[in-house]
Amino acid sequence: MSDHGTTPLVVIDVVGLTPRLLRHMPRLSALAAAGFQAELEPTVPAVTCSMQSTLLTGTPPRDHGSVANGWYFRELGEVHLWRQHNRLVGGEKVWETARRALGGDPRGGDDTYTVANVCWWYAMGASADWTITPRPIYYADGKKEPDCYTYPPALHEELTAELGGFPLFNYWGPTAGLASTEWLVGAARALLRDKRPDLTLVYLPHLDYDLQRYGPDDPRAARAAADLDQAMAPLLMAAKERGATTVALSEYGITPARRPVDVNRALRHAGLLEVYSQDEMEYLDPWTSRAFAVADHQIAHVYVREPEDLARAREVLERLDGVDQVLDRRDQAEIGLDHARSGELVVLAEREAWFTYYYWLDDHYAPDFAKLVEIHRKPGFDPAELFMDPDDPLVKVRAATALARKKSGMRYTMNVIPLNGRQVRGTHGLTPPDPENGPVLLSDAPDAAVPRIHATDVKELLLRLAGADVSSARKSERL
Repeated sequence: MSDHGTTPLVVIDVVGLTPRLLRHMPRLSALAAAGFQAELEPTVPAVTCSMQSTLLTGTPPRDHGSVANGWYFRELGEVHLWRQHNRLVGGEKVWETARRALGGDPRGGDDTYTVANVCWWYAMGASADWTITPRPIYYADGKKEPDCYTYPPALHEELTAELGGFPLFNYWGPTAGLASTEWLVGAARALLRDKRPDLTLVYLPHLDYDLQRYGPDDPRAARAAADLDQAMAPLLMAAKERGATTVALSEYGITPARRPVDVNRALRHAGLLEVYSQDEMEYLDPWTSRAFAVADHQIAHVYVREPEDLARAREVLERLDGVDQVLDRRDQAEIGLDHARSGELVVLAEREAWFTYYYWLDDHYAPDFAKLVEIHRKPGFDPAELFMDPDDPLVKVRAATALARKKSGMRYTMNVIPLNGRQVRGTHGLTPPDPENGPVLLSDAPDAAVPRIHATDVKELLLRLAGADVSSARKSERL
C-alpha cells in the first residue's frame, strides 16, 4: 500500500504484444496466469500517440485530439509528426483523476499521488513527477547526438551515471534493437527503487522493430518476443518488490504488410497535390495543394482545401488499389475520429496494405531528408527508416564513413534509408480481424478480470486497480 492508501501500479506498454506472441513469453504469461488476460479493442487509428492518449484519458481521438502520430497544423500551414508537448492532448490523465479522487490538486503538489512516466508520449510539460522522453541534442552545426529529456533535470545525471547515455539510435532507425528497451527497463527499476512512485508508466518498444521489418509470421518475430520477455524480468521483479499491481498492455497488433500504397502520388497525378522545387529537390506544398495526405501506417488523413474538391479527391482515393474505405466527417463521427485536426477525408487501407508518404514522382527529385532517419521533417510516417537501402551496394561503406566522420567531430550525413517501402513486412493502424493478432491487456490482479475491454475503458480499470474512488472523482469533476 502506498502513502496515499492506494495500491502502487506499474503499467507497461509492450508495443505490438498479441496473444499469439505471448506464447513465446513465459514471464508475461505467468503474470496473466496469476491474474487475467483480456482482448483489448483499440481506437482507430491504432497508432502510438492516439492509443496512448486514449488509454490515459479514457476518451477517443475526437475528444483528446491526437488523431494520429501527427497531422496538418492548419494554423501553421505545416505537417508535424511526433510533437511532444502535453498540451496537444485534451482530457484529464489517469493520475490527475487519481489525485482528484484523493482530494488533491490534479496538477500535483505536496503529498500528491505521484507518477513516473518512462517514454509514454506527449510527456513534456505534463503534470508527472518524474519524466523521461527521447530528446536528441541538435547542435548548431547540424550534428545530432543521442540523449533524452528528464524532469526534474537532476534525474538525467542520476540515470546516465547508472545506465549510460540514452541509446537513441537503438530506439528507432536501422540499428533499433533491444538495447533501448534494456535501458528503459533499467530506468524504470531505478525510479521504482529510488522515487517509489504510486504509478509508473513504462514504454518498451522492442517488438515494434522486427515485426515491422520481417512481419509477425517470421521466426524472428517469435525470437524478438522471447528476447523482450527476458529483458523485462528485472522490471517485473522490481514491481513485485514494490508491492505493485502490474498491468501489461499493447497499443496495437502488427499484421502482415505486402502492399505499399502511394496515396500522395495518386493525388499528384490527379492534379490535386502541389510541390515546389529547391536545388533539384521537391517539397510538398501544403499551402497551394488542393488535397494531400498525411500517411500513418494503415490510415491517412487527407486534407482538402476547398469543399468543391472533395468529390474529386474522394473519387481518386476510392479508385486507388489498396484503399478499403474513404471516410467523410459523418463516417469519422461513427468511429470517434471527427476532430478538427482530422482530414476532411480519412482513408483506411485494405488488409496487408499501408500508406507511404511519398509525393515525388522521380527519385532524382526526392528531398535529402528522405534518405535519413528524420521523423520530424517527413510529412508522414516512414517505416522504411528501419532499413538500410538494399539497392545501394555501398550503403554500409557510406554508413561506416559517416560514423567515422561523426567520431572525429566532423559533420556527417547518414543517408542510408531506401526510397521505397518494399522491405516493410508489418503494419498496423486498424483492428486485426483475428483477436489472436490484436492488442491485449493482462494483469496479475484476478479480482479485476474481464474478457474484453475497450481502450476508452482502460483508464477506469487502472483507477480501480490503484484503489482510487472513481465515483468521487467523477463527482468532483462535475462540480
